[in-house]
Amino acid sequence: MHYRVGVLFGGRSSEHEVSLASARNVMEALRQAGHEVVPIGITPEGRWLPQPDAWVRLSARARGELPAPGGESTALLLPVASGEQSLGAVDVIFPVLHGPYGEDGTVQGLLEMADVPYVGSGVLASAVAMDKVIARQLFAQHGLPQVRYVTVMRRRWQTAKDAVIAEIEAVLSYPLFVKPANMGSSVGVSKARGREQLVDALDVAAHFDRKLLVEEAVPHAREVEVSVLGNDAPEASVAGEIIPANEFYDYNAKYENEGSRLLIPAPIDDAMMAAVRDYAVRAFQALDCAGLARVDFLVEGESGAIYLNEINTMPGFTRISMYPKLWEATGVPYPELVDRLLTLAVEVHADRQANSTART
Repeated sequence: MHYRVGVLFGGRSSEHEVSLASARNVMEALRQAGHEVVPIGITPEGRWLPQPDAWVRLSARARGELPAPGGESTALLLPVASGEQSLGAVDVIFPVLHGPYGEDGTVQGLLEMADVPYVGSGVLASAVAMDKVIARQLFAQHGLPQVRYVTVMRRRWQTAKDAVIAEIEAVLSYPLFVKPANMGSSVGVSKARGREQLVDALDVAAHFDRKLLVEEAVPHAREVEVSVLGNDAPEASVAGEIIPANEFYDYNAKYENEGSRLLIPAPIDDAMMAAVRDYAVRAFQALDCAGLARVDFLVEGESGAIYLNEINTMPGFTRISMYPKLWEATGVPYPELVDRLLTLAVEVHADRQANSTART
């Protein structure tokens, strides 16, 4: 079926440039599949650019070739930069937005208020998946294995550092990972081998979020990922393994250092492959996700123990990103994958439309 697809990209998060890279590939695949593409760029300030050259303009700005726009007025529903044109009617929105203000339920809520079909999880699943602490609480209720962790609020960290450190050390053992609860692409993530590094790591994470997650490192950890596709009956791809260029798979290893390697399928035995695929689907269903997600695991190097790390409801979507590469290895090529996501989006929207809003 032919659709007129609005592709949202850019956005206000620290993953703005990652979104641009994903969107370029998504738009190419949509055109190859015969769909009409409506590019909708969003600047780092939150201005919407519904223009055919929006991707070019935002990319040039990211490279420092264009100045930031200034002085535009904003509207409540759609803060379009002055002088831009109306979007016109679209059949479905593909929000290729990573991190806060895009992957966290905010845009999803806007689209639901506008009654527009969109690719990916709804408001609740998007918001919960973005908050690593809340997601962990739900995963625990569904019996999914996780590492031990402690939650720290930024204000308490800033006012009672000695007490917070003592509480962490009473529960967890070094080395530790410290993360902002609401962030993606490993932004703000640090590894701490002792108290001094823990203090620094908490300061870094507090720059990005008010809620901080401290968790025990998995010994000799292997990073294994599974892609999930579907709505009420989701399917899991084969698993892949990441060999990071750095000590762990941080932002630099993901997007800047080309030394990281993806092993697809992951070199794991059949039992472990079946286990991570099962856990991935269970994690997807635990949060009531829709459309797509990438589920990340840590596997202890010696014992083979599996720990669910996190779920990403709008993972990186370049042709070399793990999500589409895993599906390609499972038999779903990139153009077909994008096409199926549109179908799933329309299916979810039709399901929502079946809900009555009348009192009787």
